[in-house]
Amino acid sequence: MSEQTDQGRAQAGAAEEQIPELEWDATALSGPLEALLLMATEPVPAAELARAVDAPEAVVVGCLEQLRDFYDQTGRGFELRNLAGGWRYYTRAQHADLIGAWLLDGQPGRLSQAALETLAVVAYLQPISRGRVAAVRGVNVDGVMRTLATRDLIVETGRDPESGARLFATTATFLERLGLTSLDQLPPLAPNLPDATALEAELAGLVAEPETLTEQEPA
Repeated sequence: MSEQTDQGRAQAGAAEEQIPELEWDATALSGPLEALLLMATEPVPAAELARAVDAPEAVVVGCLEQLRDFYDQTGRGFELRNLAGGWRYYTRAQHADLIGAWLLDGQPGRLSQAALETLAVVAYLQPISRGRVAAVRGVNVDGVMRTLATRDLIVETGRDPESGARLFATTATFLERLGLTSLDQLPPLAPNLPDATALEAELAGLVAEPETLTEQEPA
């Protein structure tokens, strides 16, 4: 009985030796992970990133930690943080005054076309998440949304009960700038746009679809 047990163990050991161990190059994964995180509008869980790059979660976490340490050691103006159950890029706290001054004083007084279009999406579909705005517009709107928030035209109003994403709506300043007393006074889309009824249905459909982001858009 003992000999049979020893033979079984030997056979199992030989079988394990025949199975090649998969090796994952963290350096090769860093580029794809950076690209995904640059497009993220919310912290992305490691498990989701692992599925995207088709690698074990433990390997992805190790790569993310290496990237975080590399950014810290090289003194980059941004950092990689693991917050709220996911990973995302953030500007460093020591640059907050510079960024605030640039957003308030270094930008043109008038809103860009991109900002106006993003503000219109928020106004007509609020409350709405950044990701949904990006899905409607077809571009990453992080910078534009920050500009609108800095100018007190939009504000965070809560979180989506299903996804947990931050929801945004327009502010009293927005109404004041447009000379309105309530959102009910927003002009209807139909008289101003061709086939506006179809457009409204299309926008509603896009908002209900998963997020699709393309290139980063300047504020």
